[in-house]
Amino acid sequence: MILDFYGAKVLVTGGAGGIGTEICRQLHAFGAEVVVHYYNSKLRAEDLAKEIGGIAIQADLTDEDDAVNLFKQIEDLHGSLDCCVANAGKYPTESLPAWEISGDRLSETLDLNLKVSFYTSREFLRRAVERGNGSLVLVGSTAGIHGERGHVDYACAKGAITSGLLKTLKNDVAGTGVRVNAVAPGWTLTESKINDGFDESISKTALRTMSIKKLAIPKDVASAVSFLLHDAYSGHISGQVLEVSGGMEGRIIPGVDE
Repeated sequence: MILDFYGAKVLVTGGAGGIGTEICRQLHAFGAEVVVHYYNSKLRAEDLAKEIGGIAIQADLTDEDDAVNLFKQIEDLHGSLDCCVANAGKYPTESLPAWEISGDRLSETLDLNLKVSFYTSREFLRRAVERGNGSLVLVGSTAGIHGERGHVDYACAKGAITSGLLKTLKNDVAGTGVRVNAVAPGWTLTESKINDGFDESISKTALRTMSIKKLAIPKDVASAVSFLLHDAYSGHISGQVLEVSGGMEGRIIPGVDE
């Protein structure tokens, strides 16, 4: 797929992560000028920005003032944005049943996923609606669609992104020339998962739910994001969730007799 983003200015939040990095690289390859947002991955973000001729900007998107200032910095350094990918988020590593998840963990997971997506969306759309054009892609997860055993907090956050947040934003921008969509990646084999030693048993379990018998790679997600951002290819699409999950249907629950 070859898309022309020549001259388009795009913000990718969480741009130094496994999926975010590939989104940034692909959009750059298609001609976009990319702003790489990061929170604490300074070296990776700056190296990536140098590689793709973009800029890297730090912000804590759980903090409202920081989120507002991020967009002000971008305007001062880079001008108006044409597109935005609300990719920043965090998956809690420890798997726990709902009755063992503390209120603190729930609040943190909601902040690091739902709140950051809301603040990012609000600040981008505020400006896009004023201009009368723009495309926003939210990054959810199949956890928010099918559930995620041991991660009810994450499933709640991502489900809210691809349901209530997405649908309401789509309606809020009706008639303005602005579009809002989402991708929901399934199991995605990022570089960090490979380096950490990916559990093959998890892969086998995941593949049992999928009609395409391979895990996604970040490029698969990036291609879906690029498609949804581009007006020439998806200009009549808004409020939709594009699953990048190999035809996943539900979940096989490990440890439960079939």
